[in-house]
Amino acid sequence: MNPNQLWQNFEKWLLDPPVKALGPIIKHLRDWVRILFAVIRDVVNGQISLHAMSLVYTTILSVVPLLALCFSVLKAFNVQDQFTPMLYSFLEPMGEKGVDIYNNVLAFVDNMKVGLLGAVGFVMLLYTVISLIQKIERAFNTIWLVPQLRSLGDRFSHYLSVILVGPILVVAAISMTASTMNSSVVQALVEIEPFGSVIYSLTKLTPFLMIIAAFTFFYVMMPNTKVKLKSAFFGGAVAGSAWQASSILFTAFVVNSSKYDAIYSGFAVGILLLIWLYMNWLILLLGSSIAFYHQNGNHITRELYVDASPELIERAGLEIMCYIAKAYEFSAEPIDQSKVETYHSIPASLCRKIIDKLKGSGLLLVAGEKADKLVPGHSTDQISVTDILKTLRQDTSQLMLSIPASKDIESLIDKLNAELYENHQHVSLRDLIDQQQN
Repeated sequence: MNPNQLWQNFEKWLLDPPVKALGPIIKHLRDWVRILFAVIRDVVNGQISLHAMSLVYTTILSVVPLLALCFSVLKAFNVQDQFTPMLYSFLEPMGEKGVDIYNNVLAFVDNMKVGLLGAVGFVMLLYTVISLIQKIERAFNTIWLVPQLRSLGDRFSHYLSVILVGPILVVAAISMTASTMNSSVVQALVEIEPFGSVIYSLTKLTPFLMIIAAFTFFYVMMPNTKVKLKSAFFGGAVAGSAWQASSILFTAFVVNSSKYDAIYSGFAVGILLLIWLYMNWLILLLGSSIAFYHQNGNHITRELYVDASPELIERAGLEIMCYIAKAYEFSAEPIDQSKVETYHSIPASLCRKIIDKLKGSGLLLVAGEKADKLVPGHSTDQISVTDILKTLRQDTSQLMLSIPASKDIESLIDKLNAELYENHQHVSLRDLIDQQQN
């Protein structure tokens, strides 16, 4: 069997629905390989790398204002000294150069007196920090196929909670862990084996577990969509492990990078910092991609993007509207969006795009406690086929306004559209459902 045939068989096993039930071990192995396949494809596509590079630049501009705000909040509780070890552990893989950067950053933060900036200076400081978090959200939204950022009000409250409450929660978790480990009960257990060895191992694992918890928090909070905790934790565990491994490898790289000092002289510190920041952002975004595919396995397809014709979009859109409307009409229950995205083998990326269009026009509404279900936006007898077709054919980018056309062509298109819309104006979504039932 030639290599092409082998690859086709493997691809069919990986991407097509299994012909027969798989054993639990093979099923989990297939799921993990599918996720790996999709993440590698995203990396090759280049979007994740571009977002990581963009975040490196924004981080350089925003790190001092961000730390200044965090330390200002922590100083109010007199716990700022417990936050500095986290910054040191982040820069520790850079060796002596990381210690220099750590001292310089703390010096900048100490010199920046937030209370003396004035109203304008404080607003500019806050804007710099918010722009960083906004870019992070945009990167996560791209991975999770979310078309838009949060509303301005939600963005402001959400970002402030991350900036102001986040550091307090981190310090509180560290303090609780330290107080628990120093309690008399734990100290007594340390002297008893095997509890002593277990507690010692947990102490060593605490920084690693904190990293996984931080990554999981990011994956739940940042995308403008509902992320399941199970998927966020899976992505956080993989990304946290990768971060630990990259720290060891980067430390070895720095130890053996003396030649870079000779070549780049004083710029070597800056170059190493850029590389380290890029690695961290790339790992964080890759973990988010892993969480996305763990939660949305139906998005793992042969093609990353679907070049859909207008006819395919209209056919799929009408099918999706009927499917959602039937589920609501006959069971009075909203249907999960994830279930809709697996309907009739419509590619999940195309299905998500169509659903976003229908939600944007109000023909579909989000429902459910977790905002992960869909219902018709109006009574099915008030939604006409013309309404659906107009939404699916809508020029959301408004390119038609800038593309010239002769009067004859404009007249022809207007006539075709008028005939199409007029013929279906009196056909409602309920009529379509009744016809399918009959």
